[in-house]
Amino acid sequence: MNSSLPGPRRAPARGRRAFAATWWGQAWVTALEDSTLDSGRLSRGRTYARQGKVGTTTVAPGQVKAAVQGSRPRPYRASVHLPILTDTQWDTLLDTVAARAGHLAALLDGEMPAELVDDARQAGVPLLPLPTELDPDCSCPDWGHPCKHAAALCYAIATTIDADPFVLFALRGRGREEVLTQLRARRTATQETASPPAPDGIPAAAAYTRWADHAPHLPEPPEPSAHTITLPVTPPFGSGLATTDLERLMTDAAARAARLLAGDTTDLHLTPHQDAVRIAASSHGPEWFHRLTVNTGTKPDAFARLTRAWRHGGPTGLTVAEHPHTPDPVTMKAARTGLTGALTEMTTAPVPLRTWRNRLTLTDHGIQLRLGPDSHWYPYSQDDDGEWWPAAPANTDPVTALTSVWQRTAT
Repeated sequence: MNSSLPGPRRAPARGRRAFAATWWGQAWVTALEDSTLDSGRLSRGRTYARQGKVGTTTVAPGQVKAAVQGSRPRPYRASVHLPILTDTQWDTLLDTVAARAGHLAALLDGEMPAELVDDARQAGVPLLPLPTELDPDCSCPDWGHPCKHAAALCYAIATTIDADPFVLFALRGRGREEVLTQLRARRTATQETASPPAPDGIPAAAAYTRWADHAPHLPEPPEPSAHTITLPVTPPFGSGLATTDLERLMTDAAARAARLLAGDTTDLHLTPHQDAVRIAASSHGPEWFHRLTVNTGTKPDAFARLTRAWRHGGPTGLTVAEHPHTPDPVTMKAARTGLTGALTEMTTAPVPLRTWRNRLTLTDHGIQLRLGPDSHWYPYSQDDDGEWWPAAPANTDPVTALTSVWQRTAT
């Protein structure tokens, strides 16, 4: 359990208290100085410590020792002994540390709690040394108690005790790791005593089945309010937030929450781009449309087409507008056959019908039908600039979808 501390150690420059800045380090120095009336040897010991004449310091149970350079070429072997605690005293001290969670946290943070020392002292355990407990020894011929070499060692070790209060535990017989191990064992024993063993569980599938069989009946969600929700407070001045805008967003969020409670998850996983289109399609006004167009980096005409696609088909309509796909060729062939027959009855002139991926286009009439992933046909019409715009709601029958825009383009 021996530990060596690097040396030589040079203490702070001046003053009896300069060797220790903490109260427990100063308590060590006080115990040393109260153990003798020989102020001269203490003064020379402080000088030796300041001059760095104390070599590598070794802390062992009940003692600290080091080589101290004196007036002769060969250093002297100086040591200071301290009574180690009995097993009973150690049990009391460890129980005192474990009694308060903050004690161990403070020690690990390099602090010695005064309450810990007081509680231990009242229980008959002296953690800090008493003047009568320090027993110096040195190989020098000086008969002083302590001699200047042992005094220098005491002053030098005070700076180490200052930085690491666990050194005091080591001097009393048990080092840091042993103390921490025994404290962990106490905490584990306390937890096992306080907490009875958990009962055996059941498989997760069985637990879920049991819950599902006796699940409580949830009340029906309330009907969403048709009125705009009022903001309880005014936005901070200079925040750039408008009361009207926030109230519209709150109303929109409440309506979406009501739809989710009712089981409608169609717009649950929208991207920011898709959600911007959804908000614009809710007719919040031209200012919102302009801001959403700018913030999404979309051209106004393109954003307007997407907004109309949402109004006609929601998230799926938006997907149809932006992402062509390749459907089952049999489905496309059947739709083309049906449209050809219907067009024969609708006009005497032949109507060219072009097929590309999920789109059937009447090139001479500016009409296009797009098959969506939901097996619905979405009708589009072409404007004077050649852009395709969603023209009507989708239908499962391609002929019905064509008819919804045929009369509009034929007139």
